[in-house]
Amino acid sequence: MTAALVVQHGPGGGPGRWEGWLAEGGLGVEVVAAYDGAPLPERLGPRPLIVLGGGYLPDDDERAPWLAPTRELVRQALDAGTPVFGICLGGQMLAQVAGGEVRGEHGRPEFGSTELRLRQEAADDPLFTGLPEHPTAIENHVDAIVELPDGAQWLAESENCPYQAFRVGANAWGVQFHPETTADRISGWNVERLDRHGVDRDELHRAALRHDAAAAGVWRRVALRFAAVASATAA
Repeated sequence: MTAALVVQHGPGGGPGRWEGWLAEGGLGVEVVAAYDGAPLPERLGPRPLIVLGGGYLPDDDERAPWLAPTRELVRQALDAGTPVFGICLGGQMLAQVAGGEVRGEHGRPEFGSTELRLRQEAADDPLFTGLPEHPTAIENHVDAIVELPDGAQWLAESENCPYQAFRVGANAWGVQFHPETTADRISGWNVERLDRHGVDRDELHRAALRHDAAAAGVWRRVALRFAAVASATAA
């Protein structure tokens, strides 16, 4: 089984339910706990790359020194056409490495289950084609992409954050939301942080539970499609 290199940025930020869905599609995962000092390879090679979320900006190297070698792996993947999927921080990193712009504490923060809107460009995208027009996904961010790279395909948006999903080239996708996270993960989020933004964690959890089954069906499809792209590229 082909295995994707998965970069993890915090103890609570693993691949979640995507690990099982990717395995279902024939793609294993090799999770590197970079936040805990696990070394990243200097060369990605032909392996697919998944960069997870975390509480940093993509170039916050002083607080998170592993971000620089992670950006280098993203560059290598883009140069080689190797499949990439970036989630939250990972999506912001993909945008920045490819020439876009990310700003800290920009716009309105998004927390919990959020309605997205697929754009017309999604109809021709290998991962997003045929998805519901208004899927929900769990959000947990205060930073945002403010400019996509030149030539990127803009796939999805939300009311408060325009750049929710995009593709760079043929095989690199970034999302602002968390398709790997379940509703129950919200119950472990930091209450003080949410209170600062006027958000009630219990209400976020209840709302996400209402949407969880439908959301899981959507993002499982995307995970299986990414696994298929990765397997085809590695063949």
